[in-house]
Amino acid sequence: MPFRRLLYTLTMYLLTPAILYRLAVRGLRYREYFERWRERFGHSTVELKESIWIHAVSMGEVNAALPLIDALMAQYAGMKFVITTVTPTGSERVRRVYGDRVVNLYLPYDLPRSIARFLDRIHPRVAVIMETEIWPNLFFECEARRIPLIIANARLSEKSLRGYSPIRPLVQRALAGVGYIAAQSATDAARFAELGAQAERLGVIGNLKYDMSVPKHLVAEAATMRAAWGARRPVWIAASTHDGEELPVLKAHAEVLRRFPDALMLIVPRHPERFKPVALACRSFGFATRTRSEEHAAAADTQCFVVDTLGELLNYYAATDVAFVGGSLVPIGGHNVLEPAALAVPIVVGPYMFNFAEINQSLTAAGASLQVLDGDELGAAITRLFADGVLRKRVGQAAQHAFEREQGSVLRTLAIVEKALGDEPGKK
Repeated sequence: MPFRRLLYTLTMYLLTPAILYRLAVRGLRYREYFERWRERFGHSTVELKESIWIHAVSMGEVNAALPLIDALMAQYAGMKFVITTVTPTGSERVRRVYGDRVVNLYLPYDLPRSIARFLDRIHPRVAVIMETEIWPNLFFECEARRIPLIIANARLSEKSLRGYSPIRPLVQRALAGVGYIAAQSATDAARFAELGAQAERLGVIGNLKYDMSVPKHLVAEAATMRAAWGARRPVWIAASTHDGEELPVLKAHAEVLRRFPDALMLIVPRHPERFKPVALACRSFGFATRTRSEEHAAAADTQCFVVDTLGELLNYYAATDVAFVGGSLVPIGGHNVLEPAALAVPIVVGPYMFNFAEINQSLTAAGASLQVLDGDELGAAITRLFADGVLRKRVGQAAQHAFEREQGSVLRTLAIVEKALGDEPGKK
């Protein structure tokens, strides 16, 4: 095992220039990638005597973690909280929600000295890693320092399982130092077991995304937005779209407009570098287009409104009649369908939902979503829901009921963290 770890670490060092080059390329399109590079090697000005540390890769994982973070902050009000991300969008989401109430850093690369510097600065009493982040050097260092480590909301796709194959013995040894793996589903738990997780430290806890709270002001704000657009207009949203999806979405909207000439589409690209290209594409289709960053709001004659900002998706879900959730017309694997479900908004997805397979199957079985085979079917699905108010209401209510049935994961995960803190050597 020491040889395997040495080989892995050497590979990580050799890959670092390529990783930095990739960041630089992304920075040309989204300049925030150029900022705070030192943090990616464990350097920062932070000096904490102790903390509770939560890691969430990007905005999706941050959103999933919010209910748990809120519960932990309420339970341990006197503690410092450190929330790490990998992407600028995740970091921006953390700062938007919590401001200076938490310390936000980028997680350093999985290099021994970088990890050691990072841990020397934040001194975590517990580490909560969200979803599918398994970094051997990080896990080994936490074990060596006797830092309890929990993988929360743990999920492992078949693709990720195969991806760990070249270093499976090393990953198995790394997982041996994990205090608990709180899996989203039985399928995820089975895959972690296949990867080498110990049965006594593995359980099905459920999906934290079901415990998201809907702000009380959301409905009133949504009504205000609808009044400005035209309260009676049919409105749909294409959320978290990727390159390769925008063209089918725009074609679908053209089809919708033939049946409902006053329809409005909100389109929310997943990544900031897509904002300008998507706005240009909308205008090239001849749609009367506005953007959130320039005109701030849609108007009564707007046909396409591009939400080119971050952290506002839930607000726009609340103001729509139908939601298409992106990442599902291309083999990305889909994105979070539970946000529109929580708001009783009917959901439409494409064929690629492998990242949310069990959730998607549950919603589809409950009649809470419609799944199209490809982009050519999207316009017909949206039109059908606009045309049939009874169907639209039934699908939306089924989605909300399915969402409410699955709640409770936050309390179960909180209990696991409490036990880890209580069992920590010297802290009982």
